[in-house]
Amino acid sequence: MFRVKLGFTTLMRLLWVILILNKIEEELQNKLYKTQIMIYLDNNATTKIDPRVLDAMMPYLTDNFANAASTHKFGVAVNDAVSLARKSISNLIGCETNEVFFTSGSTEAINLLLKGVFSGTKERKEIITLHTEHSAVIDTCSALEKEGAKITFIPVNSNGLVDLEKIKEAVSQNTLLVCVMYVNNETGVIQPIKEISEIAHNAGAYFMTDATQAVGRIPCKVDELGIDMLCFSGHKFYGPKGIGGAFIRQRRPFRVKINPLLHGGGHEKGIRSGTLNVPGIVGLGKAAEISDKEMKKDEERIKELRDYLESSLLQIEGTSINGTSEHRIYNTANIRFNGIDSDALIMGLDDIAVSNGSACTANSIEPSHVLTAMGQNDEEAFSAIRFSLGRYTTLKDIERTKVEVNKAVLTLRTMTQI
Repeated sequence: MFRVKLGFTTLMRLLWVILILNKIEEELQNKLYKTQIMIYLDNNATTKIDPRVLDAMMPYLTDNFANAASTHKFGVAVNDAVSLARKSISNLIGCETNEVFFTSGSTEAINLLLKGVFSGTKERKEIITLHTEHSAVIDTCSALEKEGAKITFIPVNSNGLVDLEKIKEAVSQNTLLVCVMYVNNETGVIQPIKEISEIAHNAGAYFMTDATQAVGRIPCKVDELGIDMLCFSGHKFYGPKGIGGAFIRQRRPFRVKINPLLHGGGHEKGIRSGTLNVPGIVGLGKAAEISDKEMKKDEERIKELRDYLESSLLQIEGTSINGTSEHRIYNTANIRFNGIDSDALIMGLDDIAVSNGSACTANSIEPSHVLTAMGQNDEEAFSAIRFSLGRYTTLKDIERTKVEVNKAVLTLRTMTQI
């Protein structure tokens, strides 16, 4: 055995070299990880902010910081920016500017609309909605039930669509409101809301839609569709988080009376008090402006990618689409992988962001209420994965996802056979 005697200085230099080499290896691993991690196919949960939106917001996060309600010239200038954003949103959904009310997002808007219209009406007490609505609608309706509201839930078919005849049978002289989601956040199913609104109006009821997954993605003109109330969130169409709004019809024939949830200051015509989130509002307006101009281009490109991914994954044995293929938004594919636990599959795709349901109920151990409402059992519902594409999804992302999902499914099925 040979022994090498090293001096203290030499030993310290050697240790230093080892530390440097370890650091270099760690940085290389981090760079490799960063280049792989962000294949993001969870755009129904949230979207990446468009750089043009961020550019529009920055002045109002730095120099133009005045309160939009202030009457000095700095406040007036900021309020002008708010008015411009309100105009962009009204253009996007085809309403008057005085019908757009800013909130923190769709959840707040849903609470404002449902609770506000119920408390503002004495005669009618019934709200009709679907079993497949977002939890924000279902939970708010449950809260209103304790306040004396009659909540009628209409079932959907196995493809996720509601039978219009069931809504016709349900409406009555006691019906205050029919509330149906435009685009389902899990399956992408598009409900026939124009026909539903006609049924509601014929019974003298309001029609409300949760359009969170629709606004900024597909045409959503409130007059054409017969919408009286609508909610939206900026972060679903490449705007910032923490900002959204409500459309509340202020024109005949169905002018809506809303009692506010928040009091103190009289902002937003007294409907929603509180200092305006100016940077968020400016970003929301810019996102609306971009979507209005580029919606068709986005749809054509994203649909082509979605269809390619879907057709590839459906070649895997034991797979099927959840929801209808004909009446569905272009960016969403909800696919069932028989015999595969969706959580295990998501973990197997650790560098690809997909989901197995709504981000708002991601910590729930219950199966998707949307899929069970469509007639699926727990095992079937637990085997579903939602792929939701967006403006920044690339063909390279889809090619790699196709390969990785195939590998993960094969691995999991092999493990279950052991």
